[in-house]
Amino acid sequence: MSVTRDLIGYGQNPPDAQWPGGARVAVQFVINYEEGAENSVLNGDKGSEAFLSEMVGAGSHPDRAMAMESLYEYGSRAGFWRLHRLFTERGLPVTVFGVAKAMEMNPEAVAEMLAADWEIASHGLRWIDYQYVAEHVERAHIAEAITLHKKLTGQRPLGWYQGRTSPNTARLVAEEGGFAYDADSYADDLPYWDTRFGKPQLIVPYTLDVNDMKMVALNGFTEGEQFFRHMRDTFDQLREEGGRMMSIGLHARIAGKPGRARWLARFLDHVIASGDAWTARRIDIARHWQEVHPYAD
Repeated sequence: MSVTRDLIGYGQNPPDAQWPGGARVAVQFVINYEEGAENSVLNGDKGSEAFLSEMVGAGSHPDRAMAMESLYEYGSRAGFWRLHRLFTERGLPVTVFGVAKAMEMNPEAVAEMLAADWEIASHGLRWIDYQYVAEHVERAHIAEAITLHKKLTGQRPLGWYQGRTSPNTARLVAEEGGFAYDADSYADDLPYWDTRFGKPQLIVPYTLDVNDMKMVALNGFTEGEQFFRHMRDTFDQLREEGGRMMSIGLHARIAGKPGRARWLARFLDHVIASGDAWTARRIDIARHWQEVHPYAD
């Protein structure tokens, strides 16, 4: 099916976000929880994970890759708890992009996410690339992810972020019909309504530049201070413009490392010190947008 692209968006006149309390900028922190659901022959995959780890440029092997497995395990064993402390000590809200199969392997972490009143959005069933996955398989994975998510958390997810999407993902999410928002877009600094697939679907865009994945990419940051400066400068620019949204993407196995967590803590304190930022979960931003800027034909 041919679907046109929207290359115009809000143009020169974005809507007034009207963030609560007159905030200049809405700030949203995401912790991606993927560990254990990545590519692995243990999960029935053809090879090991090769993406988003300290081993930049690693190849996939048709057997277990023990070093890669341990790098991911760091996230669930240690990194998650370091990030958990940073945010809960400051009382800052978080949205978790939780891969269902990863959460299933660490019920203690899920319990603490819920205890902290973090939003747990769905990050799909598995942390794999869906680009070439058959449509019927992806549809089944979405349904299974929702069912397992509800079993693990007590409620279905209201937010969706596949991450490594296929050309069918957005349509399948809209057709499922139960998501308050879809985050599989990087197209704007504000939420927007997508009407390409019939029923209007709210999109709350995510980010790949203000994302700790740049710490483990060849074109990324080499140490924590660079990441801090980029987060700070992005925040300061959006705050100056006013009425924008800033997303920050984190991973327990990346930002959860001690040296990087130290610079993340500095940024958290910078946001708090500004005094005019609304720190919110993604579901809070979605609900605000639905109320203030409901879909209109």
